[in-house]
Amino acid sequence: MLGKIARNAMLVVATLVVAAATAYAQVRPGDVITPENADKVKSLVSPGVYYAVAHGMHMNIVPTERVDWPPPYKDATEKYSAQVRLSMDHRSMVGYVAGQPFPLIDSNDPYAANKIIWNNVFRPIQSDDYDLRFFDCTSQYIRPGQEQQVIDDIEVGHYAGYNLLGRTEVEPLPIDPDFKKTNRMWLFGLYPVLAPQEARGTGIIRYRYADPNRGDDSWDWTPGSRRVRRLNEAILSTATGAQTFDPDHYSGFNPKTEQYDYKFLGEKELLASVNAAHSPEVTCAFDGGATACPENWETRHMYIVEATPRRDINNPGALDKKTILYLDSEVWFEPYIDTYDRSGQLWRTHIYWLAYRDRPVPDARVAIYPFKREFVVGAASIDMQGNFSTMCYLPGQHTPERECWYINQGAVEKDFFTVRAMTAAAQ
Repeated sequence: MLGKIARNAMLVVATLVVAAATAYAQVRPGDVITPENADKVKSLVSPGVYYAVAHGMHMNIVPTERVDWPPPYKDATEKYSAQVRLSMDHRSMVGYVAGQPFPLIDSNDPYAANKIIWNNVFRPIQSDDYDLRFFDCTSQYIRPGQEQQVIDDIEVGHYAGYNLLGRTEVEPLPIDPDFKKTNRMWLFGLYPVLAPQEARGTGIIRYRYADPNRGDDSWDWTPGSRRVRRLNEAILSTATGAQTFDPDHYSGFNPKTEQYDYKFLGEKELLASVNAAHSPEVTCAFDGGATACPENWETRHMYIVEATPRRDINNPGALDKKTILYLDSEVWFEPYIDTYDRSGQLWRTHIYWLAYRDRPVPDARVAIYPFKREFVVGAASIDMQGNFSTMCYLPGQHTPERECWYINQGAVEKDFFTVRAMTAAAQ
């Protein structure tokens, strides 16, 4: 198995070299992309990212750099991936323990899309736990060439998660014993909202289950009612208030995996920002603060997958007709995602800026790793029909906590992801 993975990696590198030369025929390292020459990248990004560039976002084109997986994740892949397979209906997995489920992707495989999506679920960016302490988001209209006018300024205390399956660095390894009791695959919590004042204390927790027929359990706490509310799954794909992010896109494509059908659309050399120069990210001065720019973008080998809601009894409320995912073949994270409304019109794009380094911020003292890993340092959700954007800075630009990202350091325990803990933090 190790030999196959190594040969596959060599083939990927060879493909990258050839295809990168083709992409560089259109753009080269040192190029600066602005609205004036946006057509140069029209075929190298998604329609949503092209919209962002045409409306002011600048790109600095830089050489492509290899991104390696964290060594423990790589070791787990070599140890366990040979025993993983899709279920009989090809919707879920059988035999997964840790690492990447399907390291060998064959584009001729009729179920390549399903395997790519499961690789995205168990991505190398974090395998055990994570806690982003303090981040902020601003919501604004997209205003090419004009100053930023913030409509909403949001600050949050914690963005955290705990995986019970696929653990590679923090005990218990590789599976939390609680998984056999509860069937919970991962736990997520975002709370408390610190600003604006009228939303202070707001929070959400969410549980994902391995059972393909069981939907997520989610609860939120809102200051208006001062009570906990159990959420309908349809709400998780809906943005609320003066912002455009929804829980299904907080960290890429994140709805219940089995509630969608998948189609492999191909693989292509496209531009993405996976070696960002800034952390915290910088506010773009050319589009009214709608994105982060200027920032480094490089040619990356991407898988393109179409996700379509099944709209059965388990997923009746999805608002999108389809979602097009662009997944980096090394990072296994979506640098961008485009969603289309029920009439088939381009609706929203989600853009993510990632940095590849051994610490989330240059002056980190605790969150320092023995190897480089990817950190999401910025995220924008753009409503192209409303010409509106929410830009999030991860870490925040004005945070009191300089370390910010704690990944696979045992920074959060399972009791953080409870209604009791969420309501206590809101007081």
